[in-house]
Amino acid sequence: MEINASYTSLVAVGDSFTEGMSDLLPDGSYRGWADVLASRLAARTPGFRYANLAVRGKLIAQIVDEQVDAAAAMRADVVTLVGGLNDTLRPKCDMGMVRGRLEEAVERLAPSCGQLVLMRSPGRDGPVLDRFRPRMEELFALVDELAARHGALVVDLYGAPALGDPRMWDVDRLHLTAEGHRRVAEAVWQKLGLPPESDWRTPLPASAPARWGARRVADVRFARQHLLPWIGRRLTGRSSGDGRAGAQFDAELGRAFWVTPEADGRAAPVATWRQVESGERGARDASGS
Repeated sequence: MEINASYTSLVAVGDSFTEGMSDLLPDGSYRGWADVLASRLAARTPGFRYANLAVRGKLIAQIVDEQVDAAAAMRADVVTLVGGLNDTLRPKCDMGMVRGRLEEAVERLAPSCGQLVLMRSPGRDGPVLDRFRPRMEELFALVDELAARHGALVVDLYGAPALGDPRMWDVDRLHLTAEGHRRVAEAVWQKLGLPPESDWRTPLPASAPARWGARRVADVRFARQHLLPWIGRRLTGRSSGDGRAGAQFDAELGRAFWVTPEADGRAAPVATWRQVESGERGARDASGS
């Protein structure tokens, strides 16, 4: 990739990993790696536009049916697509279906944007990762194959020891902390050919292991607050994303919209955004790129 490349727009597609759980903000919204990445890109490019369409709990078929067409229509410089991992964590998973729908998503998104970015997602070290590792690796092999076929970039987080550290993960053991999201944003930033600001692969400092009693208390709290509700949703066919839309998707109108920095032109990460009003310039096609 070109070093110091310039990008005027970003669309993020996927599930809770891209939505940003569990990096909770005071207003009740989430700030994930895609938001961190967008704020940094916006600081480099006046008029930058961003849309995060990702929704927690979505399976790959839902991502394709509900997000992909909206993302393709935006004609962004960069589109990120991370999906399929929720499917691999289900007790019954049709990997043939996952393969077909992910391939469909890539085929529709790659021609619509300047650069499609795929990902080999990180996993928290432990028995859950070990149990589902064969499915995950089958999914990631497909990601590599599709990227090679369609000219997409692949951000490989799966084998990074730093992101496997349990301290990078929230108490629900499924979603990254703010530090984890910062590192993912840095990894994508570097893959896009932008100058490194830190080494996202650096391990966390060593720390003394938690005492046996503290680990058991944490296990019980995790089971009550996160594991049992997750199992309940699986058994009843419900999802944490039911009735939700992406942060920049208007469910009533059935279309996505852009946001842009509230105060443009500052050489610092963006903190506040405003919706782009109709009539303002669009992304790639309106800018002539």
